[in-house]
Amino acid sequence: MKTIKIGLVGFGTIGTGVAKLLLLHKERISRRTGFDVQLVKIVDTDLARDRGIPLPEGILSADYHDILNDPEVSIVVQLIGGTGIERTIMLEMLAAGKNIVTANKALLATHGEEIFEAARQKNASVAFEAAVGGGIPIIAAIAESLAANEIQSIHAILNGTCNFILSNMEEHGSSYASTLKEAQRLGYAEANPAMDVEGMDTAQKLAILSHIAFGVNPDWKQIPRIGIETVDGVDFRYANMLGYSIKLLAIARRIKASDGEMDRLELSVSPTLVSKSSPLGDVKGAFNAVSVIGDAVGHSFYYGLGAGEMPTASAVVADVIDTIVGRTKITFDTLELWNPSRKVRSDIQLAAPESVVGKYYLRVLVEDRAGVMAEVANALGSSGISIASLIQEGTSDEDNRFVQLIIMTHETTEGAVDGAVEKLSHLDCVKSDIIRMRIYDEK
Repeated sequence: MKTIKIGLVGFGTIGTGVAKLLLLHKERISRRTGFDVQLVKIVDTDLARDRGIPLPEGILSADYHDILNDPEVSIVVQLIGGTGIERTIMLEMLAAGKNIVTANKALLATHGEEIFEAARQKNASVAFEAAVGGGIPIIAAIAESLAANEIQSIHAILNGTCNFILSNMEEHGSSYASTLKEAQRLGYAEANPAMDVEGMDTAQKLAILSHIAFGVNPDWKQIPRIGIETVDGVDFRYANMLGYSIKLLAIARRIKASDGEMDRLELSVSPTLVSKSSPLGDVKGAFNAVSVIGDAVGHSFYYGLGAGEMPTASAVVADVIDTIVGRTKITFDTLELWNPSRKVRSDIQLAAPESVVGKYYLRVLVEDRAGVMAEVANALGSSGISIASLIQEGTSDEDNRFVQLIIMTHETTEGAVDGAVEKLSHLDCVKSDIIRMRIYDEK
């Protein structure tokens, strides 16, 4: 039986899971590849920490050149996050002709074109299933299983940290701040949670999915994005009254154009009211889910743990197996992802955010006095927004001077909502920042 040697860069949580699968389940991997698959070198800056797994003598190293300079290592699993030294290491590995398996979505979303061109120059490949959705095989599903379809839309929960926080706020009625602290205590959130809670992690994943599904190459930093910090416990109470949950939703939606015009692609990441009766509305805890609509297959739904040691390691090792048996190279060459020489799509363009159509939830704290409703209605009406439903509820202040207005709009544009919020914020009767969220009713 021929031997395939593998190097692993990054021995954190996911790296430990990958090592467990490759070292403790060698027979399983060999049966599915037809090769003797050997993990021969693990590189990490921390060589002392016990990962709870027996390691062959001499396998650990602090120097990635031990992998780079070993001509027998043909596959490198790179599991360090970031876009600095991580980019340098990946480019050097590719320059040496090694195939890459990675979970680094930031690197792909930021430098995908450079990384993939470097791989093409050396007839190598890059596999990245674990970069989006953890253990959910969504990359393969869209790129391969749904290849006969024109994808119409993707609506997804792509960040387990945010979904854990929002689910616990909904279930326990707790504040955002206290729930974030609990998520950090349990290890779901980082000490600095900005990448997750501000929606940056989700935007990077959405950029990758939209590239695969729609052939566009958006700058993830330009995707309209709102984090979950503005979501208050009271919003869950009102959402529940209306039959909704609140999720940080990533949206990529193809908008059909009239004759002679190009289709447009809506991209966004924001807290969204999602119908409780829909599969996405029922996703709890640290789970991820992706809802895809294709013109031939219709609706398909993918659900599972989006993070964690073994779920993500499962996706990484599946990529290792695909690379060994040749499936990755076939897909890599066929799709030509992040290839600047590939013909640019002429049938779709990114939609201007202000033109996107949808329904909205608005929460407005106003004075409880005569004429206020007329002022609010006038601000909305003059922006072209009609009210679908309204809840008015008194607050607990001592003098009962204020009321909460919960407004559900009919379909309107993002630009119209921007204008309405601007007008409302200048009314003397409005006494706090206006909370706004999109509404998603799955069809």
